[in-house]
Amino acid sequence: LVFFLLHKGRQQLDKNMMAIILHPSSLMCVCIYEELQCQTDVIGIRVLAGMNVHPAEFDGLKQEYNVKGYPTFCYFEKGKFLHHYENYGATPKDIADWLKNPQPPQPKTPEVQWSETDSPVFHLTDESFDSFLEEHPAALIMFYAPWCGHCKKMKPEYDDAAEVLNKAADSPGVLAAVDATVHKAVGDRFKISGFPTVKYFEKGEEKYTLPHLRTKDKIIEFMHNPQAPPPPEQSWEDKPSSVNHLGSEDFREALKKKKHALVMFYAPWCPHCKNAVPHFTTAAELFKEDRKIVYAAVDCTKGLNHDLCKQEGVEGYPTFNYYNYGKFVEKYNGDRGEAGFIGFMRNLRGRDQEKVGKRKEEL
Repeated sequence: LVFFLLHKGRQQLDKNMMAIILHPSSLMCVCIYEELQCQTDVIGIRVLAGMNVHPAEFDGLKQEYNVKGYPTFCYFEKGKFLHHYENYGATPKDIADWLKNPQPPQPKTPEVQWSETDSPVFHLTDESFDSFLEEHPAALIMFYAPWCGHCKKMKPEYDDAAEVLNKAADSPGVLAAVDATVHKAVGDRFKISGFPTVKYFEKGEEKYTLPHLRTKDKIIEFMHNPQAPPPPEQSWEDKPSSVNHLGSEDFREALKKKKHALVMFYAPWCPHCKNAVPHFTTAAELFKEDRKIVYAAVDCTKGLNHDLCKQEGVEGYPTFNYYNYGKFVEKYNGDRGEAGFIGFMRNLRGRDQEKVGKRKEEL
């Protein structure tokens, strides 16, 4: 059994329990939550509880249990917090097996820095960066942070590619890396704001930023034929559609004019939002000629929209709100496919027609 602890949830901490601190829009949290419900062999031995602590009212609890990311696993016995479960690559079955004999996490051994390993990659510093580029007319450089999960995942692929490229006499170029958390001057110079960032340099000059290069084969293929990366995916807002994209500056004014407005509050990175977009767009296209109806969207990650989304009760993505002439009526929790979005609006329009019919009969 997996259930959600509500505001009074602490009263339930008198059992041996693992609390899963989660975020409702995190795909990993949702998957773990759903799959743990199938681990019935721990029922009666332990209680598995999930809690959404994203709302600001739980900031104190997040601080108390050192919640810095989602999901966070906390283990309790007889109401007392003992320790975190820190095997974040574990499957739901691994978690269920661990709960049969819960043990505290083992002391962590200090991680060896990448630059101190037997790596074929050239590791650069603020001081050696420019001279290295002078010596190597074609170089691919990975700017990374030691704590970055995506960097850790990419390192073996980058090492394997360097094993081929950095040791071949006829290599088209070399691979190097910079720890931008240590060598900050270089990172600042090239405006590194995320990790990993991969840049291609030719004759000492920066030529391309390559977010799509992550595997050995792709890296080697690129170095043999350097090409500009594909253009970034066009944002939903920039694509022509019948969805009305709103922001904090025009949200209320736009909705005042519409009898029926279904608004999707979203984040561009959210997988569930991406799945809903084409269906929501199709529904908007179907009703585009009806001046009383609008399908609208708000990107909650953009500028002042964050405050707007908070005011409208958005706690996870996507959130769908229905408005009548600008006034919030209810949350839409129906099907997120075309049939759901279209059926919802047809039902509202049907009610309107019934009211008109009744008025005519009365006259």
